[in-house]
Amino acid sequence: MAGEKRIPRGVPSSESIYLPPYNSPELRSFQDNSENPTRNLWSLEEVINFVFSKKYQPKYYEIALEFIWELSKKLSMEGADVGNFLSEKGISKATFYNRVLPRLRRVGMIKVERETIVARESMRKYRPMRISLSKTFGNYFMKIGDSWLASVDEARSKARKQE
Repeated sequence: MAGEKRIPRGVPSSESIYLPPYNSPELRSFQDNSENPTRNLWSLEEVINFVFSKKYQPKYYEIALEFIWELSKKLSMEGADVGNFLSEKGISKATFYNRVLPRLRRVGMIKVERETIVARESMRKYRPMRISLSKTFGNYFMKIGDSWLASVDEARSKARKQE
Protein backbone atom coordinates (compact mmCIF):
# COMPACT_ATOMS: atom_id res chain seq x y z
CA MET A 1 0.00 0.00 0.00
CA ALA A 2 2.91 2.37 0.60
CA GLY A 3 3.71 2.91 -3.11
CA GLU A 4 0.15 2.97 -4.41
CA LYS A 5 -1.08 6.11 -6.09
CA ARG A 6 -4.30 7.37 -4.58
CA ILE A 7 -7.13 8.03 -7.02
CA PRO A 8 -8.89 11.34 -6.30
CA ARG A 9 -12.55 11.18 -5.42
CA GLY A 10 -14.96 13.44 -7.22
CA VAL A 11 -14.46 16.30 -9.62
CA PRO A 12 -11.99 18.96 -8.47
CA SER A 13 -13.82 22.21 -7.75
CA SER A 14 -11.50 24.07 -10.12
CA GLU A 15 -12.88 21.95 -12.98
CA SER A 16 -16.56 22.03 -12.10
CA ILE A 17 -19.57 24.05 -13.16
CA TYR A 18 -22.51 24.68 -10.85
CA LEU A 19 -25.72 23.26 -12.31
CA PRO A 20 -28.66 23.66 -9.95
CA PRO A 21 -31.69 21.44 -10.66
CA TYR A 22 -33.51 22.59 -13.78
CA ASN A 23 -36.63 23.35 -11.70
CA SER A 24 -34.74 25.19 -8.95
CA PRO A 25 -36.14 28.53 -7.75
CA GLU A 26 -32.58 29.78 -8.38
CA LEU A 27 -33.21 29.61 -12.16
CA ARG A 28 -35.70 31.50 -14.25
CA SER A 29 -37.72 29.25 -16.50
CA PHE A 30 -36.00 28.37 -19.76
CA GLN A 31 -38.58 25.99 -21.22
CA ASP A 32 -42.34 25.54 -21.33
CA ASN A 33 -44.30 22.46 -20.27
CA SER A 34 -43.75 20.88 -23.72
CA GLU A 35 -39.94 21.23 -23.32
CA ASN A 36 -39.73 24.01 -25.90
CA PRO A 37 -37.22 26.72 -25.06
CA THR A 38 -38.63 30.07 -23.97
CA ARG A 39 -37.41 33.25 -25.63
CA ASN A 40 -36.25 34.96 -22.45
CA LEU A 41 -32.49 35.19 -21.92
CA TRP A 42 -30.65 34.81 -18.65
CA SER A 43 -28.90 37.93 -17.37
CA LEU A 44 -25.15 38.15 -16.89
CA GLU A 45 -25.68 37.59 -13.16
CA GLU A 46 -27.53 34.33 -13.86
CA VAL A 47 -24.87 33.10 -16.30
CA ILE A 48 -21.95 33.89 -13.94
CA ASN A 49 -23.79 31.88 -11.27
CA PHE A 50 -23.08 28.69 -13.27
CA VAL A 51 -19.33 29.35 -13.06
CA PHE A 52 -19.14 30.76 -9.53
CA SER A 53 -22.17 29.81 -7.49
CA LYS A 54 -23.58 32.79 -5.62
CA LYS A 55 -24.71 30.33 -2.98
CA TYR A 56 -21.38 28.52 -2.45
CA GLN A 57 -18.75 31.00 -3.70
CA PRO A 58 -20.25 34.44 -3.08
CA LYS A 59 -16.94 36.35 -3.04
CA TYR A 60 -15.66 34.81 -6.29
CA TYR A 61 -19.10 35.36 -7.82
CA GLU A 62 -19.05 39.08 -6.96
CA ILE A 63 -15.50 39.56 -8.24
CA ALA A 64 -16.20 37.69 -11.50
CA LEU A 65 -19.41 39.60 -12.07
CA GLU A 66 -17.78 42.99 -11.52
CA PHE A 67 -14.86 42.06 -13.77
CA ILE A 68 -17.08 40.77 -16.60
CA TRP A 69 -19.23 43.93 -16.36
CA GLU A 70 -16.09 46.06 -16.66
CA LEU A 71 -14.74 43.95 -19.52
CA SER A 72 -18.12 44.17 -21.29
CA LYS A 73 -17.82 47.96 -21.34
CA LYS A 74 -14.27 47.95 -22.74
CA LEU A 75 -14.24 44.61 -24.68
CA SER A 76 -10.51 44.33 -23.97
CA MET A 77 -8.26 45.15 -21.00
CA GLU A 78 -4.49 45.40 -20.70
CA GLY A 79 -2.60 44.38 -17.56
CA ALA A 80 -2.52 47.98 -16.30
CA ASP A 81 -6.30 48.28 -16.75
CA VAL A 82 -6.79 45.11 -14.71
CA GLY A 83 -4.49 46.44 -12.00
CA ASN A 84 -6.45 49.71 -11.84
CA PHE A 85 -9.73 47.81 -11.71
CA LEU A 86 -8.50 45.65 -8.81
CA SER A 87 -7.21 48.59 -6.79
CA GLU A 88 -10.37 50.69 -7.41
CA LYS A 89 -12.62 47.85 -6.28
CA GLY A 90 -10.35 46.77 -3.40
CA ILE A 91 -10.05 43.21 -4.79
CA SER A 92 -7.19 40.98 -3.71
CA LYS A 93 -4.72 40.34 -6.54
CA ALA A 94 -4.11 36.82 -5.26
CA THR A 95 -7.82 35.96 -5.28
CA PHE A 96 -8.32 37.45 -8.72
CA TYR A 97 -5.23 36.02 -10.44
CA ASN A 98 -5.25 32.63 -8.67
CA ARG A 99 -8.97 31.83 -8.50
CA VAL A 100 -11.25 34.03 -10.60
CA LEU A 101 -9.22 34.72 -13.76
CA PRO A 102 -8.07 31.11 -14.31
CA ARG A 103 -11.61 29.73 -14.10
CA LEU A 104 -13.08 32.41 -16.36
CA ARG A 105 -10.37 31.49 -18.85
CA ARG A 106 -10.80 27.72 -18.42
CA VAL A 107 -14.55 27.80 -19.07
CA GLY A 108 -14.05 30.04 -22.11
CA MET A 109 -15.68 33.28 -20.95
CA ILE A 110 -12.49 35.25 -21.52
CA LYS A 111 -9.43 34.98 -23.69
CA VAL A 112 -6.00 35.88 -22.29
CA GLU A 113 -3.35 36.74 -24.85
CA ARG A 114 0.27 37.55 -24.17
CA GLU A 115 2.87 39.07 -26.44
CA THR A 116 6.59 38.69 -25.86
CA ILE A 117 8.41 41.99 -26.18
CA VAL A 118 12.14 42.52 -25.78
CA ALA A 119 13.10 45.93 -24.40
CA ARG A 120 15.92 47.39 -26.52
CA GLU A 121 17.74 49.16 -23.73
CA SER A 122 17.92 46.24 -21.28
CA MET A 123 17.29 43.26 -23.61
CA ARG A 124 14.85 42.08 -20.94
CA LYS A 125 11.76 40.25 -22.09
CA TYR A 126 8.32 41.09 -20.79
CA ARG A 127 4.93 39.71 -21.74
CA PRO A 128 2.08 42.21 -21.55
CA MET A 129 -1.36 40.66 -21.08
CA ARG A 130 -4.55 41.45 -22.96
CA ILE A 131 -7.87 40.04 -21.72
CA SER A 132 -10.96 40.04 -23.93
CA LEU A 133 -14.42 38.49 -23.93
CA SER A 134 -14.73 35.11 -25.64
CA LYS A 135 -17.65 33.23 -27.17
CA THR A 136 -16.11 29.83 -26.37
CA PHE A 137 -18.24 29.37 -23.24
CA GLY A 138 -21.45 29.80 -25.22
CA ASN A 139 -20.25 27.67 -28.13
CA TYR A 140 -19.22 24.90 -25.73
CA PHE A 141 -22.62 24.71 -24.08
CA MET A 142 -24.50 25.10 -27.38
CA LYS A 143 -22.58 22.09 -28.73
CA ILE A 144 -23.46 20.04 -25.63
CA GLY A 145 -27.11 21.15 -25.80
CA ASP A 146 -27.47 20.63 -29.56
CA SER A 147 -25.89 17.17 -29.30
CA TRP A 148 -28.24 16.19 -26.49
CA LEU A 149 -31.30 17.49 -28.33
CA ALA A 150 -30.27 15.53 -31.44
CA SER A 151 -29.88 12.36 -29.35
CA VAL A 152 -33.33 12.80 -27.77
CA ASP A 153 -34.95 13.55 -31.15
CA GLU A 154 -33.31 10.48 -32.69
CA ALA A 155 -34.45 8.23 -29.83
CA ARG A 156 -38.02 9.56 -30.04
CA SER A 157 -38.04 9.17 -33.82
CA LYS A 158 -36.90 5.53 -33.58
CA ALA A 159 -39.54 4.83 -30.93
CA ARG A 160 -42.30 6.28 -33.18
CA LYS A 161 -41.17 4.16 -36.13
CA GLN A 162 -41.39 0.98 -34.03
CA GLU A 163 -44.97 1.68 -32.99
